[in-house]
Amino acid sequence: MVTLTEPRPPAVAVRRRGRLVLLGGGLAALILLGSAVHLTQGTADLAALDVLRLLSGGAGSDTTAVVLESRLPRLLAALVVGGALGVAGAVLQSVSRNALASPDTLAVNAGAHLAVVAVAAFGVSLPLLGAAGIAFAGGLAAAVVVLALAGTEGTGVVRLVLAGTAFALALVSVTQVLLLLYAQETRGLFAWGEGSLEQNGLGGVRTLGPVAGVALAVLLGMARRLDLIHVGDDHARTLGVHIGRTRFAAIALAVLLAATAVTLAGPIGFVGLAAPAVARLLASAVPGLHRHAALLPCSAALGAVLLLGADVLLRAIIGPQRALEVPTGVVTTILGALFLVVLARTARTTAATAEPPAAGARGGLSAGRYRVLLAALVLVGIGVAVGAVLLGDTKLLLGDIVNGVTGRAGPIVTGVLDTRVPRVVAALLAGAALALGGVLTQAVARNPLAEPGMIGVVGGAGLGAVAVLTAVAGAGFWTLTGSAGLGAALAMAVVFAVAARGGFAGERLVLIGFGVHAASQALVTLLIALSDPWNETKALTWLGGSTYGRTFPHLVPMALALLLVAPVLVRTRRELDLLALDDETPRVLGVPVARTRLLLLSCAVLLTGAAVAGIGVLTFVGLVAPHAARAMVGSRHARLLPTAAVLGATLVCAADTAGRTLIAPGQLPAGLVTAIIGAPCFVWLLHRHRARAARGR
Repeated sequence: MVTLTEPRPPAVAVRRRGRLVLLGGGLAALILLGSAVHLTQGTADLAALDVLRLLSGGAGSDTTAVVLESRLPRLLAALVVGGALGVAGAVLQSVSRNALASPDTLAVNAGAHLAVVAVAAFGVSLPLLGAAGIAFAGGLAAAVVVLALAGTEGTGVVRLVLAGTAFALALVSVTQVLLLLYAQETRGLFAWGEGSLEQNGLGGVRTLGPVAGVALAVLLGMARRLDLIHVGDDHARTLGVHIGRTRFAAIALAVLLAATAVTLAGPIGFVGLAAPAVARLLASAVPGLHRHAALLPCSAALGAVLLLGADVLLRAIIGPQRALEVPTGVVTTILGALFLVVLARTARTTAATAEPPAAGARGGLSAGRYRVLLAALVLVGIGVAVGAVLLGDTKLLLGDIVNGVTGRAGPIVTGVLDTRVPRVVAALLAGAALALGGVLTQAVARNPLAEPGMIGVVGGAGLGAVAVLTAVAGAGFWTLTGSAGLGAALAMAVVFAVAARGGFAGERLVLIGFGVHAASQALVTLLIALSDPWNETKALTWLGGSTYGRTFPHLVPMALALLLVAPVLVRTRRELDLLALDDETPRVLGVPVARTRLLLLSCAVLLTGAAVAGIGVLTFVGLVAPHAARAMVGSRHARLLPTAAVLGATLVCAADTAGRTLIAPGQLPAGLVTAIIGAPCFVWLLHRHRARAARGR
């Protein structure tokens, strides 16, 4: 009986190798087919037969010049960059044991981009290999920070995405500041920063292609050790693998591949996440693919297929001429974000509700002390607002404000006050609205790390506003406000609808929200790239989160939103306390969970949409202000809501003042300043969250 049922090992081995060979052949065929189509696309009038004549040596000099100097470099760049990012993502996922690790989620691309821009901003001219070395240093530093926060135990799936996203937002904000301050020195790096395959001849591929090849060869030599580390540290250590040394070497090589890709084509989004994730999904049907000796080449091929396919798709849909204006990275980000949403529904998440990192003071303050603290915070906010009116490119005195209020000020002071006071009030209202929206989002999602910006609501509002700016000539302010609110509502609806189908786990909600946020930002870039220059300037102003040019009529939507939502929050403050616990407790106590959740989410959308319509896109305000308020007054929403509103208003007002003052008469958008301020706070919260979780194990 045993001999009849026992399979024959040689036949099984052949069958397994056959599937792997079949997969490799299929990927090779896709690359060849995509390359053939890619070479026929372009602005020059060349048919497929003209390209074929080049292979046979019968093409004219014009055809040869177009193919060799324009189309072939772009094709080879797509293959090298796609393959490098695919391998980098596979290695980072293995050493972190995290299916969502990639050059994007570990902030490697953002760190490399910042390093290249910083060198250019300060006037340092480097050869291509030198630029790759600078990008490698920046990317490696970012990866080390994010992995230190998220850990490599494979349990911090969402923590890694959140840490990487927060750190990347801070790095991107610093990069944008450098691009603004050193516009002449960094000319051309803005479009490159979105990920473009345009090449100036074959020099870049000839220089950096061998670097990527050597890194891949070294990683293939480490394939056995990577297999063991991916299984577990104890098992690898038992078999004599030096865990720390191997992990650091693998990360360094993965970052080198990502830095090579960034130097060659700029930050290309999500290829390093999607390609290895697809390879690991195929491993269930292709025996042997889980081993790194096969996984790394397969990830490289899939990365090349994805990037090549995105470039072919882009030029096929909008035409070769218009495709010159749209970075290929926009397409890969949109496709990758959709893939991330799908992946998030199957990602391993924890059902338990995490305690907010700053929620240690749950009920320590007496009523009297709370009133004193709130009054002190209000006085600080008033002081910041008064300072904001006084400071700027033109300095004022307190007497000037008194004269302005009494109508005795001169024309210069009156003109400054007429432009500056609405900006200060706009910052205060937007900060309060975003802080309240953050409190509501965290309570409903039962996730202390959720906020309107991190779960796609702010991005959706920005997309709605930019869509109207670029599509409707002379769109009025109220049209813009309505479109921002509609975009926020649609983004929130998509995030919560998809998350609810997967069990409404808080971690899943954040992952899906991050995907929606990335997709909306890519669509905004697409709209700006296809827009005329005037609309582009207006759209970038909104995306920067600036109070520039605000007048009192622009403040009406934010004021109305706050006035409409305030009574609702007063009435539902106890329901918020219950919803932040679980679903069963409020249901037992008679709270209609679904209806209350929908009402509170509608309030969050209204507040966020009004804030984005008022001053543009701001990040981290809805996260930092609620956490700071929790640390001061505890988690009871009757105290938390007003405290967070005051802190949010003060934060945005201070950020706007800093942006107007630090480089006066130049100005930095408030959104960039809040990102630079808020990201380190968020990283600190993640660090505390991980430390508390480690102590609890």
